[in-house]
Amino acid sequence: MFSGIQEILLILLIIVAILFLPRLMSRKQSSSPSGTDARKTPAILSGRLRLAVVLSVIWLLLSAAYHEPWRLQDIRVFLYFGVGPIVVLWGGIWIFSGYKKNRG
Repeated sequence: MFSGIQEILLILLIIVAILFLPRLMSRKQSSSPSGTDARKTPAILSGRLRLAVVLSVIWLLLSAAYHEPWRLQDIRVFLYFGVGPIVVLWGGIWIFSGYKKNRG
């Protein structure tokens, strides 16, 4: 019973990370030394990024419904096919944005 709660919390943690990752990536350095101006302006998400977030959440939900990680004794199948593609996708976006920022 306790392991089912762990998987649900893991999925929630991934969803929260996906929602806040674009905000962390799009932060810009403020010209003021205190940095209060950058914190007050919300991050504007592009349409592609919003689509990627929604598709990531849908993928996790569908994968969880199909693989039922709370019933599996071996959770690796869900981690490989449910969480794995999401981690690879967002890791690639993070790396690509880092190269894009350093190029300019």
